[in-house]
Amino acid sequence: MPENTVEIVEVGARDGLQNEKVLFSTEQKVALITRAVDAGLKRLEVASFVHPKLVPQMADAEAVIADLPDLEGIEYVGLVLNKRGLLRAIATREGNKRGVDEVGCVATASNTFGEKNQGQTRDESVAVSKEIIKLAKQDGLQAQVTISTAWGCPFEGEVDPKVVVDMAKELADAGPREIAIADTIGVAAPIRVREMFEALKDALPGMPLRAHFHNTRNTGIANAWAAYEAGVRILDSSVAGLGGCPFAPRATGNIGTDDLLYMLERSDVNSGVDLDGIIALAHWVEDILGRPVPSMVAHAGGFPGGRR
Repeated sequence: MPENTVEIVEVGARDGLQNEKVLFSTEQKVALITRAVDAGLKRLEVASFVHPKLVPQMADAEAVIADLPDLEGIEYVGLVLNKRGLLRAIATREGNKRGVDEVGCVATASNTFGEKNQGQTRDESVAVSKEIIKLAKQDGLQAQVTISTAWGCPFEGEVDPKVVVDMAKELADAGPREIAIADTIGVAAPIRVREMFEALKDALPGMPLRAHFHNTRNTGIANAWAAYEAGVRILDSSVAGLGGCPFAPRATGNIGTDDLLYMLERSDVNSGVDLDGIIALAHWVEDILGRPVPSMVAHAGGFPGGRR
């Protein structure tokens, strides 16, 4: 893609909703995804294949995916944490159905977080992720992997960047579409983001890198820009700034898609996504939740009078 272009991966329907107390209906989730596509988003996390008792918002994963429009140029992504989840993802494509186009898996840089979040140590999560990537590709699915708690863990504190780089090198052996680096609890700062991605680019030249930030401590948008300056061209965000991890205390809010878009547009970076459409979608989400959403541009609006 051109140097001043980024791909935004919309995670609102999965990561955004998974921690919400207000349960969205299947129809509302499909509408959220469809409206996001109408605004120009082309790659979207739509569900996670996890146990419904652990994440009730994702209990209707298969029903949501079955009702999504079959559109060319759009990629639907499902999160899987183990082989059982992968088999559920694959099953959405049975009988010539569209299903998901891609699966994402997670390897955690923190042993304690990994055991609490997905019942796996760091080494176990790497091994499971590599197996998921290989099996998914054999079945014709795209597959990517995210390294979570890359800049810090709610239980262990600091995470050594060398641990993340070593994990990425091992995961790269499985041939993922890309490797995403996630600030799961929102503790990263721009200088650390640049250092991390520079180290990863040196260790894995040619491997596409992706960044996932939470705005828990109001550094998420600055971190996204630091990642962009370090050469990252794939950025995650969530409509209305929804999100959080059920197993990470106080890890609120992904960066808002509207906030990210505003920064990119004003910095002459192209995304192909319509800011006004995303703001309208944030207001729609707000009406369902019955409370103000976290993202800021949803309330402030875009630049007065339009783009300069």
